[in-house]
Amino acid sequence: MKSGGTAAFWKGPRQMPITDLLERNHKLYGGETALVEINPEIQEKHRVTWKEYELIEPASTVPYRREITWGVFDEKANRVANMLLSRGVKKGDKVAILLMNCLEWLPIYFGILKAGAVAVPLNFRYTAQEIDYCLKKADVDVLFFGPEFIGRVEDIVPKISSQMLLFFVGDTCPSFAEDYHRATANCSSAAPKVLVDDEDDAAIYYSSGTTGFPKAILLRHQCLLQSARMEAIHHETTHEDVFLCIPPLYHTGAKMHWFGSLFTGSRAVLLKGNSPQAIFDAVSGEKCTIVWLLVPWCQDILAALDRGDLKIENYQLSQWRLMHIGAQPVPPSPIRHWMKYFPHHKYDTNYGLSESTGPGCVHLGMDHIHKVGAIGVPGYGWKVKIVDEQGQTVPQGEVGELCVKGPGVMKCYYHDPEATAAVLQNGWLYTGDIAYMDEEGYFYIVDRKKDLIIVGGYNVYPREIDEVLHTHPKIREAVTVGVNHRSRGETVKAYIVPEEGANLTVPEVVAFCRQKLASFKVPRLIEFREELPKTMVGKVLRRILREEELQKSDTEQDKEQLVPEETSKEEVSAPEAGIGEKEAKTQGEPEKTDGNA
Repeated sequence: MKSGGTAAFWKGPRQMPITDLLERNHKLYGGETALVEINPEIQEKHRVTWKEYELIEPASTVPYRREITWGVFDEKANRVANMLLSRGVKKGDKVAILLMNCLEWLPIYFGILKAGAVAVPLNFRYTAQEIDYCLKKADVDVLFFGPEFIGRVEDIVPKISSQMLLFFVGDTCPSFAEDYHRATANCSSAAPKVLVDDEDDAAIYYSSGTTGFPKAILLRHQCLLQSARMEAIHHETTHEDVFLCIPPLYHTGAKMHWFGSLFTGSRAVLLKGNSPQAIFDAVSGEKCTIVWLLVPWCQDILAALDRGDLKIENYQLSQWRLMHIGAQPVPPSPIRHWMKYFPHHKYDTNYGLSESTGPGCVHLGMDHIHKVGAIGVPGYGWKVKIVDEQGQTVPQGEVGELCVKGPGVMKCYYHDPEATAAVLQNGWLYTGDIAYMDEEGYFYIVDRKKDLIIVGGYNVYPREIDEVLHTHPKIREAVTVGVNHRSRGETVKAYIVPEEGANLTVPEVVAFCRQKLASFKVPRLIEFREELPKTMVGKVLRRILREEELQKSDTEQDKEQLVPEETSKEEVSAPEAGIGEKEAKTQGEPEKTDGNA
């Protein structure tokens, strides 16, 4: 086995398309496993390994598991590219992918890139209407889709262009599409003769749509290569590492974290399923060293360990060196809890947006666990600043809008120059996140600019309240939003998911908040729920909660019990904790607004 650390693949300032990394891995590690797909919910008698199409048949029934080597990965990508070119796909044409995580996903993605086309991954939660919208928004010419989406695609066939090519990735091809395996079977496995430059368009990723219909984010090849190099550097990925990938590949977080494996030619495992046992089984059985979790999965594992349902000694976990989290705000409490069980683990928080080619433009860093709660420092190749409403950099310690600049910044919002101009200014990406920098140069997110709540003329940042609620031992999840109440104006409402079996009351929550928050920040409305609406990668959809409130009638609002106010002049002028304390120190009192912010 050839080995090497991150530095082994550093080629200096010369840029290259990310497809070169795949071809290099074919040459260096062609016979080694690149990807493993595991689905613990399926049992099968035939285990398929894509090593020159050899079939290995174990004697007993085993969980569904497939492998692909770097060599076959590259050859399959070449077959996809040559098939697309033979069908008239040209450089810059758009090719969409609508698949669940599977071994076919990444070879198709790289085949699209090798053809010089633009890959358009689609969220597998999309409805037929949303699929139709995204295909048209991106001017898609070709669609690859899986068996889970036959019904949704069939619904929109009459609406999409008759010129669009539809390829089915599965066993029983519907009549309105072509079979992907047949279409690529006789195509050349040699690399196509298409020149791709780092400034060429590479992919369109859709925003999560937390504030409405998703935006089409156009990324260059330079963005993808920057992401791969940065991921490997940030997490010191080597050829011997094994990355466990659980989130969906259509998302920039999953793909760009996997790019660290691509950059070092190391193995990755695609796990279908996110139960604590499934995760531990995969880490133990596949000898995973790096695991990217979302906050809910981290909390599930901790709860299972606390209950004794999961026992560390039953698994081979000593090789697991890094657990990192991103895609959403990370409360400090579960990370501190995690380190009690896994004191040898390195930890990293990854901040980013699809507009910055996913995670890492700001990151905590693996040796900075003492700063958990911060999003961290500028990532490799990135610059970061915080500006006021006039675009001027604010002094250290003051809040403003977080802006980032680097080789991963998107080219534009596709077909939306107005939205592009609103967030791209002189190479800086205005993130819409309100943040501040501490005296050591670490950045902290206060909240989303659009989520700001105005209570009695004062700015209230929901994330501060969320983090306080997450420290309550009986609260599993919590999120706050501003709601317009008929008799109150805008006020704070908390949606809370209690821990399983916990007996939690409104007075208990209110008393807890009053100990830690200024009175004007204490939620006046509290609603207990079994779950919160989320995106596929765990971001809470505050928009859905606000829409629910807007649809309520006056009678429904009147039935909700407002928590009595406890206000004093001293409390308002000197907030008690968190960001309010930071504001009181730097500004004398919370920022007063005219209510139009």
